[in-house]
Amino acid sequence: MAERYIDINESIYTKCGDRVSEILATVADRYVGNNPPHPMAYRAFCANGILKNHDYSYEFQFVNRFPELQNGQMVYAWSQYWSDVETPLNFILHCYGPLTLYANGQPVYKANIADELNPKRRTVVTIQMKKGWNHLVFQFTKTEAGCGGSLGPGSYKSNPIHFLAPSPERFGHEGWIYTAPQDHVWSELPGEGSTEGDHGIAWFPKLTWSAAEQAKNPVARIFGELNEGYVLAWTKLRSFSAEPRQVELSGHAEGSIAIYVDGELQANIDKAGAFYVVLQLAYGEHNLVIQCYGSNGSAGFRLGPLSAGIELVEPYPVHGAKDEWLYVGPFGAEDVMPDVEASLFALVETQEGGTFWRLDQPNTWVRPFTENALFGKWNYPLGVTLYGMLQTGKLLGRDDLLQYVYKHIETCTRLYTYSGWDKAQYGASGVLNTLATLDSLDDCGSFGATMLLALQNQPLQGAERIADVIANYISNQQDRLPDGSLYRKPKHVDFPNATLWCDDLYMSVPYMCRCYQRTSEIRYLEDAANQFIQFKKKLYIPELQIMSHVYDFGIDKPTKIAWGRGNGWVIFSLSELLAVLPDDHAQRNELLEFFNELSEGYLRLQGENGLWHQVLTEPASYEETSCTSMFLYAFARGVRYGWLTETEKYIAAIHKGWNGMARISIDKFGNVYGVCRGSGYSYSVGYYKDDLSWLLNDTHGIGIVLLAGIEVLQLERHLGSV
Repeated sequence: MAERYIDINESIYTKCGDRVSEILATVADRYVGNNPPHPMAYRAFCANGILKNHDYSYEFQFVNRFPELQNGQMVYAWSQYWSDVETPLNFILHCYGPLTLYANGQPVYKANIADELNPKRRTVVTIQMKKGWNHLVFQFTKTEAGCGGSLGPGSYKSNPIHFLAPSPERFGHEGWIYTAPQDHVWSELPGEGSTEGDHGIAWFPKLTWSAAEQAKNPVARIFGELNEGYVLAWTKLRSFSAEPRQVELSGHAEGSIAIYVDGELQANIDKAGAFYVVLQLAYGEHNLVIQCYGSNGSAGFRLGPLSAGIELVEPYPVHGAKDEWLYVGPFGAEDVMPDVEASLFALVETQEGGTFWRLDQPNTWVRPFTENALFGKWNYPLGVTLYGMLQTGKLLGRDDLLQYVYKHIETCTRLYTYSGWDKAQYGASGVLNTLATLDSLDDCGSFGATMLLALQNQPLQGAERIADVIANYISNQQDRLPDGSLYRKPKHVDFPNATLWCDDLYMSVPYMCRCYQRTSEIRYLEDAANQFIQFKKKLYIPELQIMSHVYDFGIDKPTKIAWGRGNGWVIFSLSELLAVLPDDHAQRNELLEFFNELSEGYLRLQGENGLWHQVLTEPASYEETSCTSMFLYAFARGVRYGWLTETEKYIAAIHKGWNGMARISIDKFGNVYGVCRGSGYSYSVGYYKDDLSWLLNDTHGIGIVLLAGIEVLQLERHLGSV
C-alpha cells in the first residue's frame, strides 16, 4: 500500500467528514488566503540597459556597446535576485567569448574553449539560490571572437525570471548594471552591501542627468523639444487638514499648461511665466495632473513650495522612483487625455500608436512585472484552478470567490495590449509571458476557456480581443496532422518534434466548447469531436479501455503508459464536449460509446482506498489526486446527464473516491496533497512512477478537486430530487 500523505487525524475528514460544501469552502478559502490579489509590481527600467531576447534571456553584447573595447579588457555585469526559499534554479547560458559567472561571491561557471568558439552552444547552469538576496556577477573578457553572452531561465514559459538592479542607488530598478571596459581583474567582486562607488568607477546605464539636462525642467529633459501636442505630469496632493481648505499652487510654466485636480479642470495657464492657482482640497489624497502643451520647442513647468499641511505623494507605487511624479506622452493635439488611474493598467493610446509612463531619470520607463507566485499569472494549471474557483463561487453562492476570479483574470486581460508593446520595446514582456510568446496550446486554451466562462457572467477589459486571438490560434495556427489532429512541434523544449499528447484534448476542447457557446458556430464542436475520434485511433489501448499518454511520430508508436492525469484530461474534456454537443449531432453516439468504454476501463482500476494511482496500472505507484478528481467529475456527470448505463456501480465509485480524498488527500486546513507535478513524457513506467513526484498544493490539482466536489454535490442534489 502506498505511503499516506497525512495522518487521518490531520485530514479534513476529521472536521467535515466527506460533506462536500464544507470541504469546497475550506480548500477555496485556503487558496485565496495563500494567494491574495496583489497587483503587478511596477518598476523603474532604463531602456539604455541590458535588454532581453524573445526567450527571456538577457543579451550582453559589449562589442556593440563599447566599440573601443580592446582585446584582453574586461566588462563586469552585476545584478541581484530575490528568492523566497532556498532552491536551485536552472539557467541557459550562451558565451560570446571568455566569461566567468559568480553567484554570491563563488564561481558557478567558467566558459571553456568550446563555449567561447560557438555562441550557439547551449549550456545549462544550475545556481543554488539562498533564501533572500542573491548577487550574480559576470566577468566578460574581450577577444577577437567577441565579448559577452546571454543568460536566461531554464524555461521561460513556466518561469520567466527577471533580475533587479543590485546597488542601493538603484534599489527597485529592474535589470543588470555594468562597467566600462576594465584593464585589470578585480580582486574583490561586488555583492551584498556594496555600492556603485566602491570601485571608484561609473556604472551603466547612466542613472543621473548631466548638468545641462538638470538645468531643464523635468518635462523638457525627458521628452526633449515639444513643438505641438502635449505631455502629462501626474502626482497626488495629500492634505492633512480635517476640514476642506484653500491651497495655493504656484510655480513657473515654460509653455501653456492646464491644471486638473481629481479630473476637474482648475486652471488654464495660456502663456509661459509665473502662475498662481488656488485649490479647494478636502482631507486625503487628490490626483494632480498638469497638462503641458508644446510651443516653439518649449514645454513643462517647475512647481514652487507647497502650502503648510500639504505634500506630494507618489500617484502609484513604482519601485525605483526617485520623486513623486510620473510622466506620459507625447500626445497629439487631438488626442483625448487618458484617465490617469486606468492608464497604469493598459497601454496608453496615442494617434502615433502607444506609449507608457516614464520617470524623471534618463530614458527610464515604468514597467509592470508579474512577481506574485500565482495571482495575476496566466498559465494552463491556473486556468483549471480558476475554473474550479469560479464554479465553487457559483454553487456555494460565494460572491467573494467570484470577484477573486474575475479580478485575477482581468489583471491579465487588461494588460494584453500593453504586453505586446512591452515586448516590442524591450525584447520580452514583463507580464503575460505565455500570451506574449503564444506558440502552443498550453499557452492559451486552458486559461482562455475559463476566461470565456467568466465572460458569460460579466465583461472583462481586454478579454474579447484575447478570445479572438486564441480562437484564431487554435483553428488556424496550431500544428495539425492531415486528419486535423492537434499535435506538437515544440520550439522551446527538448522533446522530439512530432508528438500527440492526450493532455491537449484539455488544452483545446473546452475552449472550443466555450467558443461554440460564444458564437453559436458549429465548426468549433465539429473540430472538438474530430479530436477525440482521431486521438482514439492513436492513443487508445483497447484491451484496457484506457489511453496512452503520448504518441511519438519519431518512434511511430504510442508510449503505452497509462499516466493517471493524462487519462483524466481525456474523460474530463470529453464530458465538457458532451455537455454542449447537440443531441442530434452525427458523432454523438460514437462519442458516448467512447465515454462509456473509458469509464469502464477507469472503474476497473480504482484503488482500494478509492483513489486512482499515478500510473493507473501500477498499484505500487502513489495515489494521485488530480486524476482521481477528474474521474469522479466525469462519472458524476455521466450519471447526472444519463450518459452512463449501470449507474449504481459508478455512484458507489464516486462515493468511495470522494470519501478517500477527504481522508487521504486534503488536510483540515484545505491543503491538497498528492498532485503530480507538470510532466514530460517517456516510454518508461519508471519515469511516471518514480521521477514524476507529487507536490503540495500544486495548481494542476486544486481546481480539479474543487470541480470534482462540485459535480459530486450536484449529483447528490440530483439523486435526492429524483
